[in-house]
Amino acid sequence: MKIRHLLVALMSVALLHGGLATAVAATQAPTKTTASKASKKAAVAKKKARAKKATKRATKKVALQRSARAARPPAEEAMVALDKAGFPLLRSAAFLVANEKTGAVILEKKSESVLPIASITKLMTAMVVLDAGQSLSEELVVTTADIDTLKGTGSRLAIGTRLTREEMLQLALMSSENRAASALGRHYPGGIDAFVEAMNVKARLIGLNDTRFADSTGLNPENVSSPRDLVRLVSAAGTYPLIREFSTASERYVKIRGRLHRFGNTNSLVRDPGWEIGVSKTGYIREAGRCLVMQAWIFNEPHIIVLMDSDGRYSRTADAKRIKRWFEEGGAERIAVLGEQKEI
Repeated sequence: MKIRHLLVALMSVALLHGGLATAVAATQAPTKTTASKASKKAAVAKKKARAKKATKRATKKVALQRSARAARPPAEEAMVALDKAGFPLLRSAAFLVANEKTGAVILEKKSESVLPIASITKLMTAMVVLDAGQSLSEELVVTTADIDTLKGTGSRLAIGTRLTREEMLQLALMSSENRAASALGRHYPGGIDAFVEAMNVKARLIGLNDTRFADSTGLNPENVSSPRDLVRLVSAAGTYPLIREFSTASERYVKIRGRLHRFGNTNSLVRDPGWEIGVSKTGYIREAGRCLVMQAWIFNEPHIIVLMDSDGRYSRTADAKRIKRWFEEGGAERIAVLGEQKEI
């Protein structure tokens, strides 16, 4: 009996010990889990803090880089490279810069060379259209006759598009729309042949002796002129308020077949607040290279800039910026002091 009682007592003690262990474990388990969760939260917080610091450093670095870039002048605004005579080195094959007010030639190269002028032609197209006195509100229709079969250029003016003469005129001047220029010529009294004849008559009247026109768009490389003649052409075009307005507008929205289409200016300088431009026209065909003509105000005086056959997509614009920068650096004043200026 004593032995049995002893065994029961031992079993009770064992059971009691086991229950206590379980209870202890039960009380300790949540503590361990809580500690584990707290540890994970702390690690995540540290990681986020490190990430935040890294982001701040990266942001600060980018800001410093941007500040450094802003402090450095762009390539075209850096000191202009000059030739031995002190003239700016340009990438246009032929050019002329003249003071429109005084007629003084400030820069020139091959100014009497007769070259294809591409869409610079459209300045004369606009003058002939306005001289004819036809209604600007009259609706013109784009037809298959306006498709470019010579160069194969495209257009957003689909066959059947109906726009007013005013809209066609602005798209021709601002966006260099070939179908618009073609439609303007076709709707002239007597048709496109009479229109081209009127273009050439107008050229003679304003003293363009090196200039010939073969169409109203400039796609035909037989539209030719010289830098010297183009100075006169730009000056004459500048006497037409609508040409001044339309050629320098940055954009226009036109409704075509029920949808609004945005047309932008082909000369990015009209959107540059550093430029004051009165007349603008770009041009390009393979035979002409990249061309740009402008009447621009520099030091509160009107100057005409003619750049022909530039050898890169952006070089005509870069040349214009070089010329303006050269003025600002006193280049034109130095040349004037030396008495090397001619007259147009």
